[in-house]
Amino acid sequence: MNNFNRRQFIRHTTMASILMASTPPLFAMDNGNKLPAIGFISGIVNNFLQEDWKGTLSTLAAMGYTEIEGGWNLGESPKEVLDFCTGIGIRPVAGGMGLQQLLEDTSAHIQTAKQCRNDYLVCYWPWLDGADNITADQCRKSADILNQMGELCKTAGIKFCWHNHDKEFLKDTGEGLPFDLLMKWTDPGLVSVELDLYWVKKGGGDPLSVLKKYPGRYSILHLKDMNNEVEMDFACPGAGVIDFAPLLREALGQGVQHYMVERDGEVNGLSCLQNSYRYLKELSL
Repeated sequence: MNNFNRRQFIRHTTMASILMASTPPLFAMDNGNKLPAIGFISGIVNNFLQEDWKGTLSTLAAMGYTEIEGGWNLGESPKEVLDFCTGIGIRPVAGGMGLQQLLEDTSAHIQTAKQCRNDYLVCYWPWLDGADNITADQCRKSADILNQMGELCKTAGIKFCWHNHDKEFLKDTGEGLPFDLLMKWTDPGLVSVELDLYWVKKGGGDPLSVLKKYPGRYSILHLKDMNNEVEMDFACPGAGVIDFAPLLREALGQGVQHYMVERDGEVNGLSCLQNSYRYLKELSL
């Protein structure tokens, strides 16, 4: 999509959102939906944000989104972004990076998260290597580091969580799946989980069973769907095979407050987010 077409898309999407807001849309009806807020991870619209971050965020706010994850690189300063987000009703919730990057200057990353008024600093990759054949010893080492980071975050007045991928579910270490070992060896008072439902399923796990196994340990859910092709690639929520209704009911019952729409490698992120919001709000929970 060239720059002119992208600007046109932003403009047209904003107008469509305004029109939807001016008349009672289907997903605004009382259908028992109790999601406290629906957010998005900034990477899904990174190409739009790079061109016009204020216009893009305004468009998403008009759609109904009220939380953002990421966006540390937007604007001239955290204050500029915070002031703008406050004005349009979008709240920054979380941001972070992989374990190796976090270890390079943990205090500085915590400070950045605090400057952006994030509730959570997230470790998006809890391993020091490619995690191709995870051992129990690697799990213990990662858990120890995650606990240390959780302690630093707690001292600084911010919360800490780690994000899963399929690697944690693919192969038993002999002492248990890596996901279960990280849950066993991390302190619930210091470390919580940003659970990516797609990656659980891609790794061969059952997202509902994983949710039920560790109630109270999850802070944020990443919502992206899985297509029905052989490669089981990414899809926007509602466009794939994952049944989100029972998963969201379970998460709501556990008190999870943050639900972030994500779809890796999405070029048309605004369209994906618009369709995803409609789908999620139409769900009867």
